[in-house]
Amino acid sequence: MERTNHSVVFEFILLGLCKSQNLQILFFLGFSVVFVGIVLGNLLILVTVTFDARLHTPMYFLLINLSCIDMILASFATPKMIVDFLRERKTISWWGCYSQMFFMHLLGGSEMMLLVAMAIDRYVAICKPLHYMTIMSPRVLTGLLLSSYAVGFVHSSSQMAFMLNLPFCGPSVIDSFFCDLPLVIKLACKDTYILQLLVIADSGLLSLVCFLLLLLSYGVIIFSVRHRAASRSSKAFSTLSAHITVVTLFFAPCVFIYVWPFSRYSVDKILSVFYTIFTPLLNPIIYTLRNQEVKAAIKKILCI
Repeated sequence: MERTNHSVVFEFILLGLCKSQNLQILFFLGFSVVFVGIVLGNLLILVTVTFDARLHTPMYFLLINLSCIDMILASFATPKMIVDFLRERKTISWWGCYSQMFFMHLLGGSEMMLLVAMAIDRYVAICKPLHYMTIMSPRVLTGLLLSSYAVGFVHSSSQMAFMLNLPFCGPSVIDSFFCDLPLVIKLACKDTYILQLLVIADSGLLSLVCFLLLLLSYGVIIFSVRHRAASRSSKAFSTLSAHITVVTLFFAPCVFIYVWPFSRYSVDKILSVFYTIFTPLLNPIIYTLRNQEVKAAIKKILCI
């Protein structure tokens, strides 16, 4: 892929989270701890599910893929943000910026579809327990997983296609700690109003479809669980509440970030941090604290 002759910007300047030197040192220490927590937390789930045969079920197969996506999602921008806290001039190359945008939409789109796959798994497990292993066969699981990544790739590729042949001739300042399409596209040296609408429509359509599918599946599950015995309902609601919490944490920032992405105000940095950093941190915590099987397996591995 080649840029046009009008593109004279070879790097972008990131303003980061703040300008205060003292706050940047504090953020460096804090986010370093958080990033280590993300990696260790998701690795713990990967190791636990891999080495405990009792967890070799469709639900946990999907869960370890969610952990993989979360680790990569937190890694596409967080390490650079942490290093940039120690730098006076925070820059990123044109291709580095392009890569960040591509992987963000790739992983974000894939995670949306993976959450839908996990909702389907919970629907089958709770509403059709006797046929669970038959319906959620390895072939079906593989299809759901590949579909998730395929949708993420198509979504990201379509978003990046909007960047083709866009001229960048300055300014090159991005008011964030990473490159995001709504912020970068505003820097183009041409009228991007139509592109803005296409970007919103692309991201909005995928988010809306996934969210409606999740609402439908969880609605059916809740309606089904209400007519069951109290003990079975309690366990089902416990599992379901963890999934609903994760879905809420993932989709809520997306709504606020992409509903008004091209207003005269910059994207809310707090929501961007939450979406790219704290959601990958909270997911393993939620699934661990709300799942007795995972907690028991972790204690067994750690010999507690």
